[in-house]
Amino acid sequence: MRYNRLYTTIVSAALVVSLSGCGGGSSGFGSGLFGRKAATTTSLDTREANRAQTAAVNKATGEVTTQSSFFDLFRKSDNPNSTVNVNKYIWSAALEVLNFLPVESIDPFSGVIVTGYGTPPGGGKAYRATILVNDPALDARSLTLSMQTRGGGAVAPETLKAVEDAILTRARQLRIQDSKL
Repeated sequence: MRYNRLYTTIVSAALVVSLSGCGGGSSGFGSGLFGRKAATTTSLDTREANRAQTAAVNKATGEVTTQSSFFDLFRKSDNPNSTVNVNKYIWSAALEVLNFLPVESIDPFSGVIVTGYGTPPGGGKAYRATILVNDPALDARSLTLSMQTRGGGAVAPETLKAVEDAILTRARQLRIQDSKL
């Protein structure tokens, strides 16, 4: 038991000493954990400016290459092509309300649902829809709906408004139902 503690202490000390030599800088003897100078902090704007300066343009191909770091994975990205947040209640409600339309393609990462032609229960016209859910908020701004008839004609604004209202109402019901769990 005593030897086990001694062994653990020696291994831990050796690990600390070996990692202390893995410091930044290339000044040789004075670098590492014990010889390191005080770290300076830079603002986010300064770091962004430095990143912009490190961008290089390949003259032959015109490609722009930038250096990135491990911490870029945890930074919020402003590029809308990289991440789209989708409201799960509007997403589910759109699929439920328009369940009479066959789904042709669905992409939860971009928030797009494309349906084929289908006839609503009790209706005579065939419709198709394209739904875009582009915001995580349970809000009317998060939903964009486009519908057309089989002949390619536009759908009456009242019909489009009624379908949007049905989707948003069902989304609110799902949210309330989910909060009761």
